[in-house]
Amino acid sequence: MFEVACDASIPVRVTLNGVAREGLASPRMQLADFLRHVLRAYGTHVGCEHGICGACTVLIDGRAVRACMIFAIQVDGMDIRTVEGLAASPDELTALQAAFKKHHALQCGFCTPGILMSCTQFLAEHPAPTEAEIREMLTGHLCRCTGYKGIVEAIKEVAAAKSGA
Repeated sequence: MFEVACDASIPVRVTLNGVAREGLASPRMQLADFLRHVLRAYGTHVGCEHGICGACTVLIDGRAVRACMIFAIQVDGMDIRTVEGLAASPDELTALQAAFKKHHALQCGFCTPGILMSCTQFLAEHPAPTEAEIREMLTGHLCRCTGYKGIVEAIKEVAAAKSGA
């Protein structure tokens, strides 16, 4: 059986926002900490560290995952997308980001990256969601500032534009 000392570092190779990246992680390092402190992807925020608030949500191989609930060594070889990788360049916004701005769907911005990542997967799978479906998806995210109204309106706008409604 292979054993690793708790303080040993293990190389982790990922594709982060389309770029091959590598760093060292201890076996117990959360993916959120690996992204922030090793790979310097600071857009992934750490809130509750229990998978409840959704602030640390990233896309792993296209699926929304709480980065505080998975170890960095578990994603070796996988494709990770963070909020920094949503738009084509740092000075551009995706339609979803622009709609969040337009509808004042963010205030302090702490929860916003995780919500944007969940919405990205959600809209890919539900191109014409109902408001009830949008609100159900948002139950996995805690936002203390917005009251969710602007977030819901932004998502509805993007969905309507995509479906041509």
